[in-house]
Amino acid sequence: MAERRLIGVLGGMGPLATVDFMQKVIETTPAKYDQDHIPLIVYSVPQIPDRVGAAVAGTDEPLPAMLAGIRTLEQAGVEAIAIACNTAHAWYDQLAASTKVPIIHMAQAVIDAAPKNTTPIAVLATVGTLQAGIYQRYFGKAGWQVLVPEGQDQGLIIDAIAAVKRGEIEHARASFDGAAASLLALGAGQLLLACTELPVAAKGSIHEACCLDATACLAQACVEFACRPHQ
Repeated sequence: MAERRLIGVLGGMGPLATVDFMQKVIETTPAKYDQDHIPLIVYSVPQIPDRVGAAVAGTDEPLPAMLAGIRTLEQAGVEAIAIACNTAHAWYDQLAASTKVPIIHMAQAVIDAAPKNTTPIAVLATVGTLQAGIYQRYFGKAGWQVLVPEGQDQGLIIDAIAAVKRGEIEHARASFDGAAASLLALGAGQLLLACTELPVAAKGSIHEACCLDATACLAQACVEFACRPHQ
């Protein structure tokens, strides 16, 4: 039986996105038997206050609830933590400073998993993620060109995210396709799915092949950590 390290997941933001992340961990894991898969402790609590509104307003309203999740995962004995929400990374520094358990950063996972883009990469995300500059900051340091959606394109992205949260997947896909077509026409070479609802919206889309899935990159980083032998 392969040695696997225990990973904690700070999730529930939203619930379906957390399940999508877990599925990607399973799909990424090299396994022949149940026992080869990655052990996960998942804290999926949808009652964590709205991250987008807080990031836009510049408040820390969701932070205490996320810290409670971190404490629960610590007590469960996890060896690393993944945050299954892009916008929640606006509080990454405070969360990371609160624990000795390493928290895998989603933007760094994207950079580590994908070759450096030579054309602009459009960051499809919530307004909170974009305003917090989570990907712009990390990608800028890595020398990646970034295209930030605006106006109607951003409106379609927001609509796609909201539709996934309501369970209206066909509606979400239609809104995603509209934004994707426009951003590719503006010169984007890749579309970064930088909200954990967007991979659900993009699945089966005619633009899916142009997408870089941040959730999948985070899952890959977790699998690599979990499969690393203890020193």
